[in-house]
Amino acid sequence: MELITISQVSMNYGISTRMIRYYEQAGLIQSLRKEDYAYRVYDEMAISRLRQIIILRKLRVPVKQIASILDNSDAAKTVEIFQQNINEIDSEITALATVKSILLRFVEEINEKTDINLKLLDDETIFSVISALSFSDNQIKETKEDLAMDKLNQASEELMKLEDKDVRIIYLPPMTVAAVYASGEGSEGKASEVLTKFIKESNLLKLKPDARSFGFDCSEGAAAIGEGSHVYEMWVSVPKDMSIPEPLIRREFKGGLYAAHVLRAWDFQDWRRLSEWVEASDKYDNDWGAPRWESAETVFGQGLEETLNFYNFIEKHNAEMNYLQLDLLFPIKEK
Repeated sequence: MELITISQVSMNYGISTRMIRYYEQAGLIQSLRKEDYAYRVYDEMAISRLRQIIILRKLRVPVKQIASILDNSDAAKTVEIFQQNINEIDSEITALATVKSILLRFVEEINEKTDINLKLLDDETIFSVISALSFSDNQIKETKEDLAMDKLNQASEELMKLEDKDVRIIYLPPMTVAAVYASGEGSEGKASEVLTKFIKESNLLKLKPDARSFGFDCSEGAAAIGEGSHVYEMWVSVPKDMSIPEPLIRREFKGGLYAAHVLRAWDFQDWRRLSEWVEASDKYDNDWGAPRWESAETVFGQGLEETLNFYNFIEKHNAEMNYLQLDLLFPIKEK
């Protein structure tokens, strides 16, 4: 039985090692440990399940539903899940087709009129266009084209593209944070364990129930497909006069402006999409790398991953992965 390393799996299937570890922590796949070998490896069964997961995610099936599909031999249950997703997609298609039809009618109106100053969007024009729509023409016809993987990838990427409505602009205020960093495979988990232990032993959330927690990959340069985070740093905001025990470090965050977007389904390609949104913005410039805190140990000015609903995540859910939700925060400045 051939065993494949997590890095090789990542390269073969074009997904990050962090996403693979998330699928494992969510119970969708299992890794193995070879004797005297430090890294995760995966057998043929795990790879087969991973391929299924990748395709189902590209078909926009939620992770919770994927678990039900893979762990349930009842075909009727799988059909029920697929039908539920089809119904949701049909609703989106109908809404988009309606908008498209109205826009097409407006184009026809403009082309038919010689008066370029016509009040195109007055109430009478809008209602006449809408009433003239033939909603039966809005139905999307099925095609017999093969659903090749490259077409599925293209469709998935188009559907995941970020628009203005998907991005929030927020200001993070200055704050004192306790920081810890770790390196090597699973560096995020290592840093998280140290930070969570500090939070519980110090009763931090009793002293500061509004504490916020952030993490970021502070590898030199972006980690390529097949590579994990070489170094990952995590923070929690603390009272300014609080004592910070080793191995944690006190840092003073200066605050700043960020483009924010909730990480969807643990697809870390959302970082790339958020970067593309910033680069295309006519209001904001990329401010990645600006010194918003000082660090002699790791890089600074990176994008941050904030744990949402942090108090409940720690106090009520004991930092369980199933309750973890991250906000991606990309540093920006106004043009």
